Amino acid sequence: MARIVKVEIRQVDLLPPVVRTDAIQSFKCQETPIVRVWDSDGAVGTGYSYTIGTGGSAVMALLRDCLAPFLVGRDADEIDGIWTGMLFHTHATTVGAITALAMAAIDTALWDLRCRRAKLPLHRAAGGAKNRVAVYTTEGGWLHHPPEQLIDETVKARADGFAGAKLKVGKPTGAEDRRRLSAVRAAIGPDFELMVDANQRFSAAEALRRAALFADLDLGWFEEPLPADDLDGHARLQAGTQIPIAVGESLYSPGQFADYLKRNACGIVQVDVARVGGITPWLKVAHMAECCNVPVAPHFLMELHVGLVCAVTGSAWLEYIPQLDRIATSRVRIADGHAYPAETPGLGIEWDWKAVEKLTVAGSRTESS
Repeated sequence: MARIVKVEIRQVDLLPPVVRTDAIQSFKCQETPIVRVWDSDGAVGTGYSYTIGTGGSAVMALLRDCLAPFLVGRDADEIDGIWTGMLFHTHATTVGAITALAMAAIDTALWDLRCRRAKLPLHRAAGGAKNRVAVYTTEGGWLHHPPEQLIDETVKARADGFAGAKLKVGKPTGAEDRRRLSAVRAAIGPDFELMVDANQRFSAAEALRRAALFADLDLGWFEEPLPADDLDGHARLQAGTQIPIAVGESLYSPGQFADYLKRNACGIVQVDVARVGGITPWLKVAHMAECCNVPVAPHFLMELHVGLVCAVTGSAWLEYIPQLDRIATSRVRIADGHAYPAETPGLGIEWDWKAVEKLTVAGSRTESS
C-alpha cells in the first residue's frame, strides 16, 4: 500500500498563441492549476485542469484549503474512492465548475501516478480500445476571421493532415453564417468534415432556424447551440434536425450527461475531463454514451484526451487545439488524419519543469504533507 505523503499545487498562466473569439467571449488567458502527488514509495504523478481566464484563484483556493489536505495519508491506488470522497468532502459546492476543475487536477494526477507505477500509458491502463483516433482542428475558424481567411485555414488544415475542421458560428444573421460556411464547403469539397460551434449563443427557436439554413452543408455536428441548462430546448432541437447536436463542455457531472442521453437531446457527447471532474468520471460518461450508441468527441485538452479517446470504443474524434506547448516537451503525433497516443508510462505529457517554474504565478505554489 502506497500512501500519499505530499501534494504540491501551483498555477501557471498561459496566453493563447492566436486570438480566439467566439459568439460570446474571447479566450484571453488559460489559468492552469497543476497538482503533483507523491506517494510513500517515492513515485510522483502530475495532473492539471484549466480555466479560460476567470476563476483560477477560486480553484486554487479550494485545492489549497480543502482538497490537497484531504489527500494526505490516503492510499493512492483507491482512485474511485478518493474521487467519491472528494465529492462528498465538497458537498456544499458540488455540482459546479470550480469544484469539478479542482477535483480534476487531483484525479488526473492520481491516474498519472497509477500509470507510471504500472509502467503503462493512459490509453492502455484505462481500456486499450484503439491505437489512433480521427483528429480535427479548431486552431482557426474563429468568428472574427473573414470568409477568405476561413477558406485558407481550412484548405491548409486538410493539407496538414487533419480529417476535419471546426468553424465558429453566431453572426448577427443566419444568412451571414450560411454565407461563410457555404464558401468554405465549396472550397474544400464534400470529403472533408466540417463542424460548427455556436458557444451557447442561441435560443431554441433561433437554433432550429439556423440548423435549417445549414441543413445542406453536410455538417459533422452543431455544437453548443443553446445554453447548457436548456435540456428541453436541446431535445426539441435534436428532434428537429438531422445535424447531430454536440454538448458536454459545459456539463459538470455524469448525471447531467445521463439527463441528455435519456432525453435523446444530443448526438455527440463532448465530455471534458477537466470540467467533468477528472478521468474517473470521464470514463463513466464515455461508457454511458457508448451504451446509448452516441459517439464521444471530447472538448479541448488534446494532450490528455488523446489517451482517453484511445482507451474507449465509442470515441469518434480528438479536437486539435494546442494547450501545453509552452510548458511541455511532448507533442501529440498526427498523421493521415489521425492522432496517436503516447506509449510512455503516464498521461503522455512530459512537463518542462523549468518552463513551469518560470511561468508559475507568484505566491501560488503551496504544499500539503
